[in-house]
Formats: sequence, C-alpha cells, structure tokens
Amino acid sequence: MTDIFLKSALVIWIYATVWFGVSIVKQRNDVADIAWGPGYILVCLACLFFGESSPRLFLLCALILIWGIRLAAHIYVRNQKKKEDSRYLKWRREWRRFFYIRSYLQVFALQGFFLLLIVCPAVIVSAFPQPALGVWDLIGTGVWLVGFYFEAVGDFQLARFAGDPANRGKILKTGLWRYSRHPNYFGEVCLWWGIFLIACASPKGLYAIVSPLTITVLILLVSGIPMLEKPYEGDPEYEAYKRATSAFFPRPPKKVQGDDWRDRSDVF
Repeated sequence: MTDIFLKSALVIWIYATVWFGVSIVKQRNDVADIAWGPGYILVCLACLFFGESSPRLFLLCALILIWGIRLAAHIYVRNQKKKEDSRYLKWRREWRRFFYIRSYLQVFALQGFFLLLIVCPAVIVSAFPQPALGVWDLIGTGVWLVGFYFEAVGDFQLARFAGDPANRGKILKTGLWRYSRHPNYFGEVCLWWGIFLIACASPKGLYAIVSPLTITVLILLVSGIPMLEKPYEGDPEYEAYKRATSAFFPRPPKKVQGDDWRDRSDVF
C-alpha cells in the first residue's frame, strides 16, 4: 500500500504545482476551487493504473468520477461570472511580498494534502482488492446516492436563486435550504461517508475513516460553514433564518414568530 500511496502523493504534488502555475497566469487563486474535483479523478486514475483492479475499485472510482465532474463543472460555471473569491482577495492583500510562496504552500499544496487524505479509500482498495462486492458496498452506495442528491440539488437551487437579479441581497429559504442552511455541505459529507463504507469491506478498510473525518471537520469547523456564515453575522434576516433552520442535518424548520417564509412551496 505504501507504494501506491507514494505514487498518488506524487501525482497530487505535480497536479497542485501545475494549478499553481495556472493561478499565476490567471491572477486568480480561486482556480484551486475548480481543481478540487478533478484532483480526485486523477488519483482514481492513478489507482486504476498502479493498483490492483477489482469491482470494488471500479465502483469507488465511478462514484468519485461522477462527483468530481459535477463539482468541477458547477464551480467553473459559477466562477465565470464572478471576480476572484473574497477569501483569496483577502489573502492577496495580507500576504503581499510573500504572496506566491504562501499561495503555493497554504492554498495549493495544503489542498493537495487534504485531497490525499480524503481520497484514501480508493488508494486502500487499490492495494487490497478482496473480498467480492457485498452488503457494505450496497449500503455505502445508498449513502453516497443520498449525499449526491443533497449536494447536487442544493447547488442547483442556490445557483438558480443567485442567478435571478430579483434575489440580490436575499437569502435562499426554500427547497432543501428550508431544512438545512447548508444542504450541499451535508450532501458532500454524507457521500464521503458512503465511500468509506464501501472501502470498509476491504482489508485495512477501516483506515479509510480518515477520509470522512477529514471532510467532516473541514466543513463543520474550518473552511466550510464557519467561513461561509461569517459575513452574515449580525444580519437580522440571516439570524432569523439561523434560529429556524438547522445548520447541517436536514430537519423541519422551527417556528419563529414573525417569519412567513415557511409557508412557501418547496422547489423539489
């Protein structure tokens, strides 16, 4: 397993370095967001090439391929009509003369490190192809499907809402966003737990738990929900939305006096 892990790490390092070069040419560090999904696809291809093929590995790689292509396409389309993301603009101002070295280390190299941790189920399965597909693969695929639905539909609803000029300055409170403030994040975490369950059937598969734990911590505590909600702190409408709506796990909204948005029909 060490051999395939090191080869995967080398592939990611080269990939991250190439995208760092793209960021210099484009003068946009947010190309790292576009690179996120395809990076997983590249590692899966490396696992298929360097590892031992098996039905489980093909299943894992197919699920990751579907997820990665959809995510990359979504972010690419979203970024076409936007300036560089505010997070990266802030770092561009703060890092000044150390901008390039810190961009390489703290954006692209660090992203590559987390990518390697999260995609480790595919690496493990490529090293331990046995046994045959079974109940854990079925359960894991089911969990992945639930997660993919929440992430894909949540992203679609948000993109459609944000694309309507009439919604400028407003907060999306319908569809899946009625039940969770971040249904797309819930979906992403959920689908990686599904990937882990599939890997569990392989010898050493339990080591793959580092994958869903990493993405869960990143989204709940680091670069996901906290960073996304910070600009809305103190906003009366968003504070009311927070009181009524679960931050992560979907559930029916609480009744908050003075709000009428709960009566609107869902998009799906």
